[in-house]
Amino acid sequence: MGLASNFGMIAAMALSVFVIGGLWYSKLLFGARWCKYARIDMDQPQGHPARVFGVSLLFSALAALGFVFVFGQPASLHLSVHNGLMVGFFFVLSSFGINYQFANRPWPMLLIDGGYHLLQFAAYGLIVGVWPR
Repeated sequence: MGLASNFGMIAAMALSVFVIGGLWYSKLLFGARWCKYARIDMDQPQGHPARVFGVSLLFSALAALGFVFVFGQPASLHLSVHNGLMVGFFFVLSSFGINYQFANRPWPMLLIDGGYHLLQFAAYGLIVGVWPR
């Protein structure tokens, strides 16, 4: 699988995190609680939006590239989503758990952030699994 032939897939994977995050961290779901745990006032500017979103897109694309590099395009959608869930849980959520314990961050914040990244990698698996070969 060449990168040039799958640039669209990598882009879709990288952009999917903004759709998931936009909903996950909205006031509709976990945004207010996350802000409370993170001690962030959403009415105060937190950084230049172009930098925040640009760097986030770069990291999302790197994660997508790594996912495709490690797993390729498995033969089944089930296996691809399974790979995403396993990465999200066993690597990302557990790594956040270590950091959050040393930073003395609350468990609910770990569940919010870890749950988001679990969905991120499940979405990566879904996109890879349905993308035409």
